[in-house]
Amino acid sequence: MKKINIALDGHAGGGKSTTAKILAKKLAYIYVDSGAMYRAITLFVLENNVNLDDLNAVEKALNSIEIDFKLNEQNQHNDVFLNGGNVEDEIRTMEVTDKVSEVSAIKVVREFLVKKQQEIGLKKGVVMDGRDIGTVVFPDAELKVFMTASIAARAKRRLLEMQAKGQEVDLEEIKQNLESRDHQDSTRKESPLKKAKDAIDIDTSELTIDQQVDKILKLALEIIN
Repeated sequence: MKKINIALDGHAGGGKSTTAKILAKKLAYIYVDSGAMYRAITLFVLENNVNLDDLNAVEKALNSIEIDFKLNEQNQHNDVFLNGGNVEDEIRTMEVTDKVSEVSAIKVVREFLVKKQQEIGLKKGVVMDGRDIGTVVFPDAELKVFMTASIAARAKRRLLEMQAKGQEVDLEEIKQNLESRDHQDSTRKESPLKKAKDAIDIDTSELTIDQQVDKILKLALEIIN
């Protein structure tokens, strides 16, 4: 059976990551959370007080960063490791969330990670989610999906995710953060969030995760078979 690359793009909080994880597991594919990679860099930037206006400082920081994904035996998901340390929980905080779009907009940061992401996809059999996967990272992906959802649905999902991790957050703060990130992601100069011309639209506002997965799995199997 041939293997394909699957690109899932869309706004923050649209259910991309959860859907991509399950989809990859069902297909026995590699799952890559591109957003987690940008979050890891953002965490490093915050912890080391890197001046984002100083290009040399940013490039120096990138040369000091190693990002890995390792299987968590407890939940069977890949956790993110930054320079050897598990930072899965740290990268999901509001502090990182508030800064990640700004860091992601920096050209050298995107070039650094796009290169790594493209290397992962060379052998096919990859499900990757993000903002520019179908347009920049995998422009030749056999299946591209653009996931949308209302701001209300996305905020509610993000609230439940963060509460499940024991984080105290306000729904209105989450809505404002999502709206801000939507604007930053869609208007940034480098690799802005936009739908690839050959991507398939799926509105997830009223869909469960299982329904999202089933829709995309059906599309994938049609191509694979």
